[in-house]
Amino acid sequence: MNKTLIALNLAITLAFASLAGGAHAQSSELYKTFGEKPGLVKLMDDFMVRLLADPRTGPHFKPANQQRVKEQLVDQFCQVMGGPCVYKGADMKSSHSNLDIKKSDFNALVEVLQQTMDAQGIPFREQNKLLALLAPMHRDTITVK
Repeated sequence: MNKTLIALNLAITLAFASLAGGAHAQSSELYKTFGEKPGLVKLMDDFMVRLLADPRTGPHFKPANQQRVKEQLVDQFCQVMGGPCVYKGADMKSSHSNLDIKKSDFNALVEVLQQTMDAQGIPFREQNKLLALLAPMHRDTITVK
């Protein structure tokens, strides 16, 4: 099984486990592990370059306002990790409703995010913690069944 599927399965498992309690304390610590807001900005700068370069994800992001997407991702990741940021963008369902996103597109984005986190030296365990926090969003992001 490839690394993406293993990480995604682990992320989903961790997401359910985090619902049992203590999620905020864990995610606040995770925010610090990722370097707080400056670390997230650095991560998203690299992530956007990789998203645009990847033939599977590039077509989805080239027409977008990339600076705005990066800023919203920073705020969204920061908030999800228990940081002080407030995500003010549209909800995932309405912002992706007309984008024809397939499961394979979502999986490609997760793979590029993992590559970016690897390149930034983020430990695998912390990567999985973040993926666990983000995993529930797949229901609202995938629009083509």
